[in-house]
Amino acid sequence: MKEYVLVVIKPDAMVKGLAGHILTRFSRSDLELVGAKLLKVSKQLAKQHYAHLKGKLFYQEAVDYLLGKFHHFNKVLALVYVGEQAIHKCREIIGATNPETATPTSIRGAYGRITTKGIFENLIHASSDLHEAEREIKLWFSPHEIQEELYPTKEISQKKEKRKIWA
Repeated sequence: MKEYVLVVIKPDAMVKGLAGHILTRFSRSDLELVGAKLLKVSKQLAKQHYAHLKGKLFYQEAVDYLLGKFHHFNKVLALVYVGEQAIHKCREIIGATNPETATPTSIRGAYGRITTKGIFENLIHASSDLHEAEREIKLWFSPHEIQEELYPTKEISQKKEKRKIWA
């Protein structure tokens, strides 16, 4: 079954210069890249992304981690991949959440670590299931930023839209 999945290369991977290595791993799969953007994560986006963790002890830590507060670097690379069993394939490529238990050949197993403060530097996020993939993709991307129509869309007219253009 054709699936879509959100992948986010987190601040710890970005600050360590691992984005190229990670992209290479995905390029070796049969998944197709249909959306990509480099962005600074806002507090609102981080909270919405981890909304399912609200109430858990590590919720704020997860938000701060995505905001780059632990690495003093707040840029991430957000990607959308499509393909047969895309979620399963991505999760195999990235490995288990805990870098110590991740397969050594996975991204997290090869490059992740647990800090002396007990923080999982797990480098990357991938949607866990179809429902989360749709929620996350719609949260991180607008339809015009993806090179394939993933979900139903509608057109709206907006008056007085302000946006930056090249001078």
